[in-house]
Amino acid sequence: MSFWAEIVGQPAAVEALSRAAGPDGGPAHAWLITGPPGSGRSNLAYRFAAALIAREEADRERVYAQVRGRTHPDFAALTTQAAVIRIDSAREIVTTAHYAPSEGRYRVIVIEDADRMTEHTSNVLLKAIEEPPERTIWVLCAPSEADLLPTIRSRTRSVRLVTPSVEDVARLLVERDGIDAPLAERAARLAQSHIGMARRLATDAEAMSRRERSITGALTAHTLGDAMAVAASLVAIAQADADALTEQLDASERADAMRNLGLAPGAAIPPKLRSQMKALEEDQDRRRKRSLRDGIDRILTDLLSLYRDVLLTTLEADPELVNAESGAAIRDLAERWSPEQALAVVSAVEEARERLARAITPGLVLEALFARIVMADNRVLAS
Repeated sequence: MSFWAEIVGQPAAVEALSRAAGPDGGPAHAWLITGPPGSGRSNLAYRFAAALIAREEADRERVYAQVRGRTHPDFAALTTQAAVIRIDSAREIVTTAHYAPSEGRYRVIVIEDADRMTEHTSNVLLKAIEEPPERTIWVLCAPSEADLLPTIRSRTRSVRLVTPSVEDVARLLVERDGIDAPLAERAARLAQSHIGMARRLATDAEAMSRRERSITGALTAHTLGDAMAVAASLVAIAQADADALTEQLDASERADAMRNLGLAPGAAIPPKLRSQMKALEEDQDRRRKRSLRDGIDRILTDLLSLYRDVLLTTLEADPELVNAESGAAIRDLAERWSPEQALAVVSAVEEARERLARAITPGLVLEALFARIVMADNRVLAS
């Protein structure tokens, strides 16, 4: 596979960044990579960083491995497990922008989820981008240009990604991860071309099972009691998913922290070091909360695909169903619902995602959603 082969369905973006990172590229000092979730924003940013740093094309894969591992001296990245990027984290990484590259052609700083910066945090970054050192390049990632301050957007060169096709994502899973073609197609389709989620569904049987339980629960909710039970079960599914993602990482981070502080595993933490461990625990708690909300949002995204399947079927559009495995149940709902009812449910799911983004309790969001779905199923639509 070529250096850019993992960036699927983005020929224009790859061409632009490959040319900029070439020996005659003369890259801009700040870039903004935008695109829908799962389109490969972060992966492209890290590939671009490696291509900029490497002195020879033959060195790109080696440099990329260091970039992904955050071990290259000419690379820095700012990510967050919380709802927003903290201003002190932004200030800390801005100070590194003034270091000259020690091994590569450029020093590159990637900010993932740049849309999670508050206005004050964005202004810290703005000052650094306005007066950048000659050989430092910033690469920001966000869902859309509108998620950043206009003053930052105006100082970056924008590269827009699109949602890759199911076929492109499935082919990547086959070629990169060795997934069987039928499973790769199913995972890519169910993930709606979200590359990271598709890989997870294809390689983690429990993740696939949790998705199936979510869809089955939604399809079997016919009464208000069913609605409340399904809402509770989906919160439990999302919690289990979040725990599976964070528990191993939490343990690894704690072990690393203990080792870096010179403490044996399981040793008592001296009073002078407790503040450092407390800060780590607070970061991990923020990550757990974000992981739960991200898990609920993923469930809502899956439900949105389900009810869009129903809507298209009510319109007799003969669609290629995302949830083809539930085709019989989808057709049954489409026979009972009018297009207006199906559209109302689709809107209800979209509103639920918006309420979740406003930090409303996930359980309440799901309870309200399924109450509306049951009302639609009984032809008593909420106004």
